[in-house]
Parts: sequence; structure tokens; C-alpha cells
Amino acid sequence: MKNEAILQVKDIKKHFDLGRGQVLKAVDGISFDIYNGETFGLVGESGCGKSTAGRTIMGLYNSTDGEVLYNGKNVHELQGKEEFELKRNMQMIFQDPYASLNPRSTVAEIIAEPLEVHGIYKDQKEKMKRIYELLEEVGLTRDHANRYPHEFSGGQRQRIGIARALALDPEIIIADEPISALDVSVQAQVVNLLEKLQKEKGLTYLFIAHDLSMVQHISDRIGVMYLGNMVELTDAEELYKNPLHPYTKALLSAVPIPDPDIEDEREQIVIEGELPSPINPPSGCVFRTRCPMAMEACAETVPKWQQVTKNHYVACHLYNEEIEDKTPINDTKGGMKVNIR
Repeated sequence: MKNEAILQVKDIKKHFDLGRGQVLKAVDGISFDIYNGETFGLVGESGCGKSTAGRTIMGLYNSTDGEVLYNGKNVHELQGKEEFELKRNMQMIFQDPYASLNPRSTVAEIIAEPLEVHGIYKDQKEKMKRIYELLEEVGLTRDHANRYPHEFSGGQRQRIGIARALALDPEIIIADEPISALDVSVQAQVVNLLEKLQKEKGLTYLFIAHDLSMVQHISDRIGVMYLGNMVELTDAEELYKNPLHPYTKALLSAVPIPDPDIEDEREQIVIEGELPSPINPPSGCVFRTRCPMAMEACAETVPKWQQVTKNHYVACHLYNEEIEDKTPINDTKGGMKVNIR
């Protein structure tokens, strides 16, 4: 991994106006850098805003506030030729391989579309040669080029989506839960393919997922989101060895360990209560209504984003030295409990 940040996300927000004075705060101010050649994992439970963050970073959604800088240029301010060039260098793999492919187009037509939009390969033979190369790179064959999406399995369809994303030789690929809609037996194959392509092409990934075990396998660094906010960020190995935020600890406790003796004895933290509405999020710390460690300061002020150890950042009052009284007030709605399995 190189020390050069190819993508910088600075306090990005994405709010949706629902009318009648209601605003849905899907992403409410997150910041992180993605370095050239690395895989940055973005994780959290459903509804935390991670997919919206990915689409906003990609430019599919206009940001409400904040900046997304690609090689120093603001993604949301680019126009004309510069915007066109950005789309070529930043591509996306979508979550649902059943919905992201046009059922009326052949595989060749699907992969050829970005090439045609960008005016690459005017010669038909050269274009088909490129399509065949892409199919082989993702583990398919040229015989698949004239078939339609409904003729393929879920894993094969996602490989087609990956081939389409690779067509323009991008630098960055935003993978929005690319394995969540696939069978477990196929998920590892797709992740291994993504890793292989990264090594061969020097790709940079933003890998969005809720499966922490898979994110650990593929990511260099991981950011944890909750209700539109980033609560923790560090190296993948450090996050699993030394999680700091109560929410991260709960998520990691749900990841099974492939050792029955350890699995039976270890503690599982169960998050209880409902995820608060992003239309009316809790005051202060957004996780306080479900956190057993919540204290008075959690309801009063938003925890600051701070560095606790080298490359390990967290937003939690437990690590704020300015707060003297850290006694849990036990007024959470639901909270968490610990089970011994």
C-alpha cells in the first residue's frame, strides 16, 4: 500500500428532503482517505448509510455538504471533459447482479456499453477482442458473449458486472455489497477474483459490506458506520484484535469462530432495541439509545473524532479524557446484553 491518498472524503453528508419539514440524514458527516492500491472496507448494519455513502462518493448522488476529492479535484464540481474522465477512472460494482444487468441486452452489449459511451474501439473486431479478454479475466469464456443475463447464475452475473466495471481500465472500483446477494459457496470465489484483479491491475477498492468476516479477509483498513456516522476506523488487523467502540465490539462478537471449543465459551454481545430513525436521530451520540456504556455526556454532546493509538480513530466519549464521570446511566432503550454461548 502506498502513502498517496487517491480519494479523500471530507465531512461528506447526504440528506434527503422528504417534505413537510422532514429530512432523512442518510450520511451525516463522514471523513476518510483511500490510498492508492489499497482496499478500504466500509461496514455497518443495514440502514447505516454505507451504500448511500458509496453512491455519493461515486457522484451518483449530489452531496448535501462536504467534499470528495479524487487526485485533489472535487468530484461534485467537475464538469464536461473532467467529469467524463472521472467516470472513466472510477467505476462501480452494484449489489444486485439480477437488477444491475439489462435483461434485454446480451453480455457483449452490456460490457460494450461503457466502451461505446467513451468512444473507445471504433473498430468492431477490436471491441469484440476486448470484450473476450474481459470475460476471460473474470473467469468466463467468449462463448458467453452472446447469451442473456437470465441464462447465468448469480455468481456468473456478478462476474459480468465486474467485467463491465473493468472495461475502461479504472483506477478505483466502488464495490457496493458485491457478494451479499450470492450463495455462500460463491461469495469466496468472487472475493478471490477481486483480489486477483487488484494484484494484476493495481486497483484501489472501496469495499462496502455488512459481512465483517469477509471484509477482514479483503480489506487493508476498515471504517465502521452507524446511522450515517463513522464510529471507528483503523487497520483491519487492529480492528479485530482491539475494537474500541461498543458498536464495533458487538458486531465482531457476532462473527463466528471456526473452532467449536472457543465458539462455545466466548461471549456474544447482542444489540437490542430498534435502529433509530435517520429522520429523527438521537441527540449527542447516535448509538447511545442502544449502548450499555451510555453516560450523561452521550446525550448532551456529539463525541469528537479522535486518534486513540497509531492509525486507530474512534468517536466515543469513553476515550474523551475531558469527561471525568463515565458512569453508565442505564437509561438506554433496549441496550445490549452479553450471552455466554
